[in-house]
Amino acid sequence: MRVPAGCESSQAGEYHHADNPAFRYHGEDDGGTLSLTVLRARTTEDGGTEPPESSASSIVLQRTPEGFVGETRATGFTGSGAPCPVTFPTELVACEDAGLTLRAVASTSIDEGCQPSRSGPPPVRLKQVLLRDPPDAGP
Repeated sequence: MRVPAGCESSQAGEYHHADNPAFRYHGEDDGGTLSLTVLRARTTEDGGTEPPESSASSIVLQRTPEGFVGETRATGFTGSGAPCPVTFPTELVACEDAGLTLRAVASTSIDEGCQPSRSGPPPVRLKQVLLRDPPDAGP
């Protein structure tokens, strides 16, 4: 296996996005595959937050000879607003005590048949940082 240093061990746990803490992630790791379920906290009218709810988005990464690679699975929308399943290539590039660093395509264009659009700019992979939440101290 060729994975970044520190990524050999379990990366299971709770995370939040460094740039938008409303996006939370629940990670499960069986030693070969890391699955991150994307959760999103809702802001209440008084400025607080409600508990995160599960979304249809997930990140599934496998430890392989080519790296810690996989895809982000989400729902995209056509120009007319029809929902379509979409996937984005995703790679885990760093595992540290503070969290995970991913490189993923952030957006894509799809046509009315839910297929990748042949026009438009080429996909660009962007760095995404997920910070590990501290363990729950309990009551």
